[in-house]
Amino acid sequence: MIKDHTSLTAGALLVAPPMLWDLHFRRAVVLLCEHTEAGSFGLILNRSLTIVMEQIFDDLSGFDEEISWGGPVQPETLHFLHRLPEVVPGGIEIRPGIYWGGDFEEVKLAIKEGRLNPDDIRFFLGYSGWSPGQLAGEVEQGGWILTESFEDAVFDLAETAVWGQTMRSMGGSYAILANFPDHPSLN
Repeated sequence: MIKDHTSLTAGALLVAPPMLWDLHFRRAVVLLCEHTEAGSFGLILNRSLTIVMEQIFDDLSGFDEEISWGGPVQPETLHFLHRLPEVVPGGIEIRPGIYWGGDFEEVKLAIKEGRLNPDDIRFFLGYSGWSPGQLAGEVEQGGWILTESFEDAVFDLAETAVWGQTMRSMGGSYAILANFPDHPSLN
């Protein structure tokens, strides 16, 4: 587990604590794709939309993979994570086995030719972004719990399970917090 903001690096997971009530990030798990002096960029892993790829791209008819909501910044932009460096050139490896972006024309070609397993790629509209120093400040104030990412959280877990499973994987008091009710006042 990452202990402090000095370990904010690409590949870290930002886990919203259960008491965070911000509507954008309530029980969110964000994969940090980039963290530099210029700012930070991440994608929310557990917010699906009711949109599928074929609804946005006419040339992807029949490809009905859901698109997730990456965050509130530039919601008209498309981003993707994958574990297909041999099929999608140009991606940035943000941790072993997880790539961000790449040649989207190659993605579309691989879809059309049936060379792309939908379980190996995820699409997002918008992203989560922070200005220089902003994310480190939020972490210091307890706005995020940091941990190492794991491939299952990105590609294999159901979105509804990502937050709880990530908290449980950290063990100790985090595992206990994973059971914290979504609305404590209704208990």
